[in-house]
Amino acid sequence: MTTFIQDVLADLQKQNIPFSDLTFILPSKRAGVVLKHEIAQITTQTQFAPQILSIEHFVEKLSGLRQLSNIELLFEFYEVYLKLTAKQDVESFDSFVKWAQILLQDFNEIDRYLVPQSQIFDYLSAIQEINHWSSELHQTPMIKRYLAFWNNLSRYYNLLTDHLLEKSLGYQGLIYRESQSQLDKYQHQNEKKYHVFLGFNALNKAESKIIQSLLQQKLACIYWDTDKAFAEAKNHDASFFLNTYKKDWPYYKQNPFYWTSENYLKPKNIEVIGIPKNVGQAKYVGEILRDIKTQGRTLSKTAVVLGNEALLIPVLNSLPKEIDSLNITMGFPLNTMPLASLFEKLFMLHIETKDSFYYKDVISLLSHPFIKPLLAINTTENYADIIINHINKTNKVHLKVSDFNGLLQNVPTVIKLLFESWKNSPDIALKHTQKLILEIKNYLSLTKKEQQLSLEYLFRFSELINSLETLNTKYHHINSVRTLYVLFKELLSKESLDFQGEPLEGLQIMGMLESRVLDFETVIITSVNEGILPSGKSNNSFIPYDVKIQNQLPTYKEKDAVYTYHFYRLIQRAKNVYILYNTVPDVLNGGEKSRFITQLEVEGKHVIQHHIRSPEVPKQTKIQHHISKTNNTILEKLKTIADKGFSPSSLALYIRNPLDFYHQKILGIKEQDDVEETVAANTLGTVIHNTLEEFYKPLTGKVLTEAMITEMKQKVGTVIAFHFNESFKKGDITKGKNLITFEIAKRYVSNFLNLELQDIKKGNTIKIIAIETENNITIDFLELDFPVNLTGKVDRVDEYNGLIRIIDYKSGKVEQGKVELINWEDITTDYDKYSKSFQILTYAYMMFIKQSIKLPIEAGIISFKNLNEGFLKFTKKDRAGRGATKETLINEEVLQHFEKELKKLILEICNPNIDFIEKDVQGNNY
Repeated sequence: MTTFIQDVLADLQKQNIPFSDLTFILPSKRAGVVLKHEIAQITTQTQFAPQILSIEHFVEKLSGLRQLSNIELLFEFYEVYLKLTAKQDVESFDSFVKWAQILLQDFNEIDRYLVPQSQIFDYLSAIQEINHWSSELHQTPMIKRYLAFWNNLSRYYNLLTDHLLEKSLGYQGLIYRESQSQLDKYQHQNEKKYHVFLGFNALNKAESKIIQSLLQQKLACIYWDTDKAFAEAKNHDASFFLNTYKKDWPYYKQNPFYWTSENYLKPKNIEVIGIPKNVGQAKYVGEILRDIKTQGRTLSKTAVVLGNEALLIPVLNSLPKEIDSLNITMGFPLNTMPLASLFEKLFMLHIETKDSFYYKDVISLLSHPFIKPLLAINTTENYADIIINHINKTNKVHLKVSDFNGLLQNVPTVIKLLFESWKNSPDIALKHTQKLILEIKNYLSLTKKEQQLSLEYLFRFSELINSLETLNTKYHHINSVRTLYVLFKELLSKESLDFQGEPLEGLQIMGMLESRVLDFETVIITSVNEGILPSGKSNNSFIPYDVKIQNQLPTYKEKDAVYTYHFYRLIQRAKNVYILYNTVPDVLNGGEKSRFITQLEVEGKHVIQHHIRSPEVPKQTKIQHHISKTNNTILEKLKTIADKGFSPSSLALYIRNPLDFYHQKILGIKEQDDVEETVAANTLGTVIHNTLEEFYKPLTGKVLTEAMITEMKQKVGTVIAFHFNESFKKGDITKGKNLITFEIAKRYVSNFLNLELQDIKKGNTIKIIAIETENNITIDFLELDFPVNLTGKVDRVDEYNGLIRIIDYKSGKVEQGKVELINWEDITTDYDKYSKSFQILTYAYMMFIKQSIKLPIEAGIISFKNLNEGFLKFTKKDRAGRGATKETLINEEVLQHFEKELKKLILEICNPNIDFIEKDVQGNNY
């Protein structure tokens, strides 16, 4: 394959033009590296290298102006804005930036296309006056300000232009416009310099005039790169611009058009592959490259062109190990690095001056991978863990700096840098961030070589913060942390970490624009979806579509033609083309399959192999985890638990999932205490239990009366508030969801007391026997050589019309079916159906063995979410369905049956030959 650059150099050699006398002008710097290499390959004698410039650099040199960065331009424009705006109407810099960037883009386009400024600004102003009824006598202040903005556009432009030209500065558009006035002077001074333009496509009007003038003066030649298949096709966007130049430029009325090649119709292997999601595309790129390597084809003539540059990292992670040489022409965006999240979190913490910080913001900063290592006390202790544990234990939703001082004897410097107030001062903000960077640098410098990449990241962020400090010193418009943050984000979005590689060897990974002028035998193009290739409609401009058409400014139609040219030019000389698209369209990552693919298929110039690939998902076989009890440590732990006493809840935990029992009871793994912003269900239950205990415990041994219940009802709000304060720690129950939960707790307790009152009024006698009573018993097992105890706390025992009742409170919803049993064997096997029955029968059994009660009795549940059902009694049924016999009294026979199942369960737990085997339960994390 002969590349476009090789063809150009061969043609220049035929004309016997010494390369050292030429100035090559290219669309991009990347193409210049390849051009210089190709010149070295064909040169047979020593000579000076020619001058090679990008078009932007050439025009800047021609104009004599220095191009400003976007941030500098915003500051210069803000100074102009201040001169033209009344003091009372001046916006802050961060508000100004939101619309100024769009306006500067429009200024840029107007200048690049040499549109008469007054013509377009007057037109825009007139449109807005018509739209907003400017002749109305009574205009609102907002409409007046709005119309004033449009009327000022011309003044903004003229004053900004004069302001910049006085300083020999410019933005790209102004540089292009100014170059027109310097063109004659340049041509006169460089009569012996010959310019070679190559590989251009969509020129703005300023570029077009410069090139045409140099061509007419015979100071230049230009090589276009198109194909006969596109040039002769009617309305093919790949030749949209070049056919226009060929038709309209006076130069081509007397001179030939170079070049229209015939490469596109040569045989090609073109595969179109649809793959779900971006990661799927990245993985498939790796597969293609592995196949290329396996087939012995060279990767030095292979390019991966990323339609969506966000695929860079997934693609790099998917490259096969066989690839030993690689060049990446695009940088790694700084805003995707972990350090970016650290500084963003820090800015967001201080963007508003406040006395306290939200706990999640504090935890997020302290847990950051670049911060937590700095807070290590020793190998096992860390200040971050101390603070986070304190937050969780005290349930603090908002923290003050004084909290750190009270908790830590010596507050580390890093904590001070993170949390001491910036007082809305950009100077303090920059000072703190620079010191923080130094702290991180000192830590990373002491660690091993694997931190070298992190140090490189840190260095780039240090440069970024230093740039902000320079801007803050040079301009005096950064007057708040918010403004500083806006500038930080703007700089961050433009910065990248460049990769070091060999630009002329190995696999090439690049964006679509970097591929200009370059040719490859094998091309892999990713993300060929609507909204990416082509990018589709976007109107981030103050200039309406029809006004752009009227003034010959580019619209989305021209942008689509640009993408069409680049897409087809990549395929033009390639032998193997792989076009990948995402089969799962979404708003952020592109729409449906690109029209480019459909166009390729409809044209019928090549045989297109179209595949849909789905990642192979291996069949997941359920792994049933099990833990053997043969370990002596486990057996000893079981003996300790048995000696302290199995509780009904621990036995129910085993029934639910033996592996959960092992993790929680044997290993002692507990769920981490988290800050409760909103009251959790278990906290609500605790508050209700504690409230009822406070009400009823003093009445132990007494018969309830209407007066007692009435007195309790008057105290409900006060007592519940007290227990919320105890259980919810320092949580706020005065607003939001917590206030609703507080009211729900009051309603639950009040409704329960009303139920009690109704019972008493109906003539029922209720005597309190015990409240929150502890029960401990020992069970004898002939099979075990160690004692087994049961322990548990019963919420309430009372005597209802002479019959003892054991009552368990539940703040959640329980229905009658959950306390009914048919087969005794099921009670220790099915947690969801019978755990409630198991729990209340365990209480009844313990109290019977302890001889605290006399049989028969009743046991059941009071569900606060189902109070209308009243006392839900344990019921033994002889069969399922209607007509079954139901028995609610618990007698000795019932407890004997239960004892048999209970002992079987405990023996299973303590049997060293029966493993802890995982059950498949919903919500199981293991």
